[in-house]
Amino acid sequence: MISAEQFQNELNLIIANAIREDVGDGDHSSLACIPNTARGKAKLLVKDDGVIAGVDFAIQVFSHIDAGLEIEVLIQDGGEVQYGDIVFYVEGSSQSILKAERLVLNAMQRMSAIATKTKTFVGLLEGTATKILDTRKTTPGIRALEKWAVKIGGGENHRFALYDMIMLKDNHIDFAGGITKAIEKTQRYLQQTERNLKIIVEARSLDEIKEILRSEGVYRILIDNFNYEDTRRAVALIGDKCLTESSGGINEKTIRKYAECGVGFISSGALTHSVYNMDLSLKAV
Repeated sequence: MISAEQFQNELNLIIANAIREDVGDGDHSSLACIPNTARGKAKLLVKDDGVIAGVDFAIQVFSHIDAGLEIEVLIQDGGEVQYGDIVFYVEGSSQSILKAERLVLNAMQRMSAIATKTKTFVGLLEGTATKILDTRKTTPGIRALEKWAVKIGGGENHRFALYDMIMLKDNHIDFAGGITKAIEKTQRYLQQTERNLKIIVEARSLDEIKEILRSEGVYRILIDNFNYEDTRRAVALIGDKCLTESSGGINEKTIRKYAECGVGFISSGALTHSVYNMDLSLKAV
């Protein structure tokens, strides 16, 4: 997994690029009609129900644009919200508040939707030992925000990107000439490059699981697109030899049944690629 420093660097890049994209050489709407000495106050108004996420990110955005802005937080990240709730107040330069408005709203609406969906999945797993994982099926350029939102919703992060974990999926295995060859080549590569990366291997059948288990050094087996019965068999075969993860179109209707098969993790791209933004608004007060 990436370090806290790497993660913060990602956030800094997101903020800088978003301001470049949205502000360019100036917020001319505000510059045209609002004096640079004008001060104002605005509230973050919730117009939906769910889990709020992105408050800490909003604070970073406001601070980046204008360190003089003051934020009073009423509801922290992870808090449950309802229509009409006020999450925070921001006060200071009116021009600065307006410059930050769209980036704050875009990020928080997306993050809150992801946190809300994640919390739903976590609730469906209550009473089992299974944890929900995100995937790399994220919006290009804002992965750090979306994975942060999963954590706020009570889920766990899978690998952040291609560089922080080895994941041998079907195409890797087929291009490498089979499971055993793929694992052996990977282990040689890690030795030669002196990298300490965990190895996950995808299995498409019980026979492939048996083959994976004949190799040493596999951290987790990805039990991909198995039915319930074969998932139970796979978990029994693997035992405590390595960790287990189910994936492949698992949704709100099926997640509990897969958890009851005994898998340690369930990964779902739907946490980040199939959500509708929470309705939020930044209103002057």
